[in-house]
Amino acid sequence: MIAKLKQFIQLHMQESTPEDKVMHLNLAAATLLLEVVYADEHFAEEEAVLLPEMLINTLDISPEEATQLVNEAKHSHHNATSLFEFTAEINSQFSIEDKQKLLLSMWRLAYADGKLSKYEDQIIRRTADLLYLKHSELIQMRNIAIESND
Repeated sequence: MIAKLKQFIQLHMQESTPEDKVMHLNLAAATLLLEVVYADEHFAEEEAVLLPEMLINTLDISPEEATQLVNEAKHSHHNATSLFEFTAEINSQFSIEDKQKLLLSMWRLAYADGKLSKYEDQIIRRTADLLYLKHSELIQMRNIAIESND
C-alpha cells in the first residue's frame, strides 16, 4: 500500500508544472526549518520573527511568499511522518551549496533564542545526514551561525 502511494505521488510530481515543483521544494525546505522551531516544544518569539527571514534568504522568495509558506509548512509539519519525505525532494533538486545554506538557516533558527536544545541539535544533525552533508560541513555551518549570533 505504501509503495502504491509513493508511486502515485511520484507520478503526480512528474506531471506537475515547474512552478508546482518549485513550490513543493520550497515547502520541503520550509517544513525542515519549522521542525527546528518546534523541536524544543517552545515556539520562541525570536524564532517566529526569524523564520520568514530565513525563508526569504534561503529560498530567495518574497516576504508574502514566505508568510504563505510558513502557514503551509505548519500544515505539512503536522502531517509529516519523517524527515526523509522532505530531504529526499531537497536531495533531488538542491546543490551542495543550497543544502549548506539550508543547514545554516536551521542552525541560526536553533540559536535564535540564545540556547540550543538537544532536540534542535538532533534534528539538524539528522537532516544533515539525510542531505548527505559531511560532518565537517555540519560543524562549519554551526560555527558560522554561532559567530553571526554573537
